[in-house]
Amino acid sequence: MERHVTDRCNLTVVFEPGKDYLPEFFKRHQVELVCSLPCYSEENVDRQRGKGTFDSSIRALQRLNEIGYGQPGSDLLLNLVYNPVGPHLPPPQEKLEQDYRQKLGTEFGIVFSRLYCLTNMPITRYAKHLTLRHEYDDYKDLLENNFNSATLDHVMCRNLISIGWDGSVYDCDFNQMLQLPLTDEAGEKLNVASLALEAVSTRRILVGDHCYACTAGSGSSCGGALV
Repeated sequence: MERHVTDRCNLTVVFEPGKDYLPEFFKRHQVELVCSLPCYSEENVDRQRGKGTFDSSIRALQRLNEIGYGQPGSDLLLNLVYNPVGPHLPPPQEKLEQDYRQKLGTEFGIVFSRLYCLTNMPITRYAKHLTLRHEYDDYKDLLENNFNSATLDHVMCRNLISIGWDGSVYDCDFNQMLQLPLTDEAGEKLNVASLALEAVSTRRILVGDHCYACTAGSGSSCGGALV
């Protein structure tokens, strides 16, 4: 289809049974990778994602570097994603990227293309986490109170679509997690196998309270900060 494809990757998936082919598959199809690494600290990553996640993530990054991802001058883009450990907005993206490069390069020899700062989305598992800690309402207020209208022209749902494993189409990956698919006039889910550009280019984007996470502060998207 001659479309640029971005894969949102949690890195550790390449060590799951039957998934070791993924790095070479991504390379063969020139897939841009946007990989979750919420911190350069083992303690913080394992506390957020589970014991052993940091070590597996580092090994996956080293494997991707070996086949050319993230190397200077390479067309194989390897972007990392930072998101706060707690219920607060991300710090300035440019300064944090410098810290990531220094830490990961010095300690593990890892290189990457860009660092993207994403605001935590108060949905699914993270919403349950906030609720259990009685922080859900305060976090939603934080996002709403920091709404920045300057981000609206740049949010990812204006120029990207998200594709589910079954080919279903969504305005963004967060709507995908919330099971809010794009449908036709008859209410049938759109599918990438038969998708026409006209079916999505002029339709209204599905929004909800969770969209405040993409429009708070400097903004947040698959490409990191927006303004």
